[in-house]
Amino acid sequence: MIKSLHKEEMELAKAVQNEQLLYKQIYHYVVNQIERKEWKTHDKLPSVRSLATEFNVHRLTVLKAYQLLKNEAKIYVKDKSGYYVQPQINKDYEYSENPIIAAYTQKNHLSEIHRAPVTYNFSQALIDPNLLPNHFFSDYVKKVFDLYPKVLATYSTVQGDEELREVLAEYFVKQFKTHLTKDHLLITSGSQQAIHLISEAFIKPGDIVLFERPSYSAAIDIFQAQGARILTVDISENGYDLEKLESMLKQYKPRLFYTNPTFHNPTGYTISVEQRKRVVELAEQYRCLIIEDDAYHDIYYKQPPPLPIYTYDTAGTVIYVRSFCKYISPGLRVAVIVCQPSIMPMLLTSKSLIDNGSPLLNQKIFLHYFSSLRLHQHLEKLRIALQIRKEMMEEELAKTNWKWSSPQGGLSLWVQLPDNLSIESLLSKSLQHSISFVPGVVCDPLKQESRRIRLSFSYENEKKLKDGMKQFVEVAQRLEEEHIQK
Repeated sequence: MIKSLHKEEMELAKAVQNEQLLYKQIYHYVVNQIERKEWKTHDKLPSVRSLATEFNVHRLTVLKAYQLLKNEAKIYVKDKSGYYVQPQINKDYEYSENPIIAAYTQKNHLSEIHRAPVTYNFSQALIDPNLLPNHFFSDYVKKVFDLYPKVLATYSTVQGDEELREVLAEYFVKQFKTHLTKDHLLITSGSQQAIHLISEAFIKPGDIVLFERPSYSAAIDIFQAQGARILTVDISENGYDLEKLESMLKQYKPRLFYTNPTFHNPTGYTISVEQRKRVVELAEQYRCLIIEDDAYHDIYYKQPPPLPIYTYDTAGTVIYVRSFCKYISPGLRVAVIVCQPSIMPMLLTSKSLIDNGSPLLNQKIFLHYFSSLRLHQHLEKLRIALQIRKEMMEEELAKTNWKWSSPQGGLSLWVQLPDNLSIESLLSKSLQHSISFVPGVVCDPLKQESRRIRLSFSYENEKKLKDGMKQFVEVAQRLEEEHIQK
């Protein structure tokens, strides 16, 4: 039985008159009890009624505190039973001898899964190197050295090569019919660095950041490392529950909203134009910066996606992160942040401390390929090749009773498994057969158990994809049969 409140704590609670302070007091009290291990994993918390009586507050005040604790995955609720202490995944699982399984159950580090030396890699949302324009790049490297013989003898500016920023600004103006100049652009060493720069520039420990659930695991790790408190809003095939989103913005006043609205990673969902416009309106109304991560904009299969959220912004509310190198050359590590010039100095300060500017050679190589006709031809062929791989993976998955929504772009499928199939067991058995995938919990900002997995169809060639998926489905079906026999 959980200990009752100490007399001193009761007196403190009764002394607090402001309702907002009361709810925070209850929140911090519960957190303190959990952190001190006074209340352990799966212990039942005091009922809303009893805690309200002991604190001499309205039940809605306690309910508000409990709801925040639930959103932050510190507690969970059982229907008609009450609230309980949530298992802390990073600490409560027993040690596993398999470092990949340990990463899943203890650390949830996607990088651990990516490093697994497997034959059939369905965890990497990267493109098969044989589909990339590798041979053409040797021509561009020679061209760059002819045009810029001192390219290796100098640094880029912190903001990025001026010539590249001018070309990208012209591209965005043409593509998105929006007004910007090279001064709105900052070149970064990949989109992950861009997210890191933004977190350093705008987040201090304790700040609230709103995330889609599920979301890009690296972004989750970056903001958590910065000390952010992460709250979530669900993303579905229909986008967001806009009433819930507005409620979160109004109640918690998050500093940032990190969003991936185009061929979302990991789900593949795409937010509608109407919702994009409304999200900008809400962010402006509640003074919340939007971080729009757009890594797959050009990887579509039937028709181009809607314009980025950034294009509907008229008040400088959106910071747009665009990556190109996944489908050109991941090794170049070139991405760009687009934002208002008033925001740029804070990002430049962070960038100067990290690397003082991305490598100039990489920027020049990228510049000359990006400006060529070959890029357009490459993208047309790449979309066809990736669509074929997607359909091949779906053909094998059709032999199961699993569920997924076929995305119109991106590199992965977000698959729902049946309740009788343990994802931890499936991951372990798959790795034994040299097959990797991403468990859904890795993509959950709240790190709660998920029935979802992410399967990427872009990395393996067609033969390996078909062979690997056949084996993967067989492994899963054997596990299901074993579960039925028990």
